Amino acid sequence: MENFIYNTPTRVYFGKGQENNLGQILKSYGIKKVLFHYGKESIKKTGLYDKVINQLKAFKIHFIELGGVEPNPKLSLVLKGVEIAKKENIDLILAVGGGSVLDSAKSISVGAKVDFSPWLFSTHEKEPTSHIPVASILTIAASGSDMSNSCVITNDQTKEKRGFSSEENRCLFSILNPELTYTVSPYQTACGITDIMMHTLERYFSLGKETPLTDNIALGLLKSVVDAGKIVMKDPTNYDARATLLWANSLSHNTLTGLGRGYVMSVHQLEHELSGMFDNVSHGAGLAVLWPAWAKLSFKATPERFLRYSYEVMNVTKTNDLEADILKGIENTKEFFKSIGMPTTLRELGIYENSFSKLANNAMFNGKRVLKDIITVDYEMALKIFKEAA
Repeated sequence: MENFIYNTPTRVYFGKGQENNLGQILKSYGIKKVLFHYGKESIKKTGLYDKVINQLKAFKIHFIELGGVEPNPKLSLVLKGVEIAKKENIDLILAVGGGSVLDSAKSISVGAKVDFSPWLFSTHEKEPTSHIPVASILTIAASGSDMSNSCVITNDQTKEKRGFSSEENRCLFSILNPELTYTVSPYQTACGITDIMMHTLERYFSLGKETPLTDNIALGLLKSVVDAGKIVMKDPTNYDARATLLWANSLSHNTLTGLGRGYVMSVHQLEHELSGMFDNVSHGAGLAVLWPAWAKLSFKATPERFLRYSYEVMNVTKTNDLEADILKGIENTKEFFKSIGMPTTLRELGIYENSFSKLANNAMFNGKRVLKDIITVDYEMALKIFKEAA
């Protein structure tokens, strides 16, 4: 096991009705003025918008609204938020929604403390050293942004999607009520299930020495997500299954399932280019397409780990042909994604071979980087993965 620092400073308020304590929670932190950041109409349709407004008013907390966050959150809206936060001396950014809203809030949070574009954090030309606190009320189990140190933003001018990790990105607190995820559409629920799994899959299949405890946590989480995912696709208001997914969302991306290992998340890096270039592609859908392709080209680098995954998570019956067992585990993963409504090929997303070269080139930052994962992903390997996913 490698050395690590485990830091999870986010206080989590989990369970039914926790959003009704928002005003009291904010008061306990001495918050007087917030930027209320959200997506489009969904929180208004569900009534959550009114709950938030009523809580803020009841506890005399001043607020300014900034809605309009889109999937693959855009730099242009972040810059508007930065301007508001600076001008209004905001104490806290309250992100209500899913991962896109949280990532947008995080970028505003660090951007409000500097005199240059926060895009420079995303391109790793600058590193944040301070931030305005961010809090969240989560409405979908997916990205794990509520407890992660990551932030991913799309530059709507260049069509580049870039992420950066920093302890400045940690939320102050997060409210997680599984009931708030009941109204998420089946497709977005499936995208979320995929994203949760991928945050742990990419940690489990990674570089490093053996980590038995971390591996058991990772495999247990993956199995729980698969089981709960099957339930919610048939019974979307099953509280226990929704609760499992929502808590797994947080644990899968707060570094817990990769402690003691080094990880690169190559598939995530490739998918960022996919949904950055093609705005209609949901992050989870892109991951569902790319991971099986990556796995087929990677499994020989760490067959023992793939075998455990096949047997313990994908319920493959052990045979004397270990390679066949691994490939069956990968195929079962692909079939699981398909069963919950995810695409499994790029052509299902309307993406064809004429885009592969540009996608691979963008993923490698025009030849400026190589992803040294269990296999080295350079331009040629990235191209192979896109072709395998075709």
